Amino acid sequence: MKKALAIDVGGTKIYNTIIDEEGKILADVEKHHTPKTFSEIKSLFKSIIEKYEQDVDVIAFSTCGAVNNSNTGILGSTGNIAKEYPTMNFAALSEKKVFVENDANCAAWAEHIIGASKGFADSVMITLGTGVGGGIIVANQLMKGKNGAAGEMHFKMRMDKHRKCTCGAYDCFEIYASGNGLKITAEEISGDKNITTYDVIGGMQKGDALMTKIFNRWQDDIMLGLVGLANIFDPSVIVLSGSLAEFVDTDYLTREVNSQIVTTPTVVKKAEAGNYSGMIGAALLALETL
Repeated sequence: MKKALAIDVGGTKIYNTIIDEEGKILADVEKHHTPKTFSEIKSLFKSIIEKYEQDVDVIAFSTCGAVNNSNTGILGSTGNIAKEYPTMNFAALSEKKVFVENDANCAAWAEHIIGASKGFADSVMITLGTGVGGGIIVANQLMKGKNGAAGEMHFKMRMDKHRKCTCGAYDCFEIYASGNGLKITAEEISGDKNITTYDVIGGMQKGDALMTKIFNRWQDDIMLGLVGLANIFDPSVIVLSGSLAEFVDTDYLTREVNSQIVTTPTVVKKAEAGNYSGMIGAALLALETL
């Protein structure tokens, strides 16, 4: 059975392991702090690859940033990693084939093959973390767009320039549905600038009325975004992943989304592929190309 060295690249952490064609993790998952400089990141990649490349058939990167349609490199600035990172020559890192894909797309593919959207030809996956990522599967194919940048969750939620998003525009889905969005919602409702997402989640779980109100407002913002996505893509399933997804009420979201969409019914589910879905998806996609 063929194997991939999977490397997951984020703004703060880089993980690596070996994964087979069934999506099974075959080695310990190694964790590294993401270096601050481009040269240090490149050196870390080389050291990981030199250690394992003779044991695998392909190198598979799951990375922050939009990835081109040839799966060879980053399209532009990612904002949370060394500014030169998009210039990385991934192919030159190994004598083996190197495959690169956006981390949210990789996670969506892992859910499609072994997780919550397995068996469904059409699905949307949303990652709820500090920001919001997205991956879209249409007719069993990863939707990439004309250049590879499809799936960015920066569509408008309102038009009055209420919140500035990390992308530089105002009132995107991400600035409402993300962890940052939850904190802003908490600040607006409570008037407390020191309130944290942990305060909200913990208070909601204990039945605190104010924290529950804040959480419900945030969850409804997510729901409104899902309505739009369901209307556009008509997916069989919408998968929610990421650190905040475990707290949402998928039964509530399924009911509310279906009560508002004009397309056919969908279901909202929590991700099932696990914490390393990005690496699993990258490996599965890379191994398919061999």
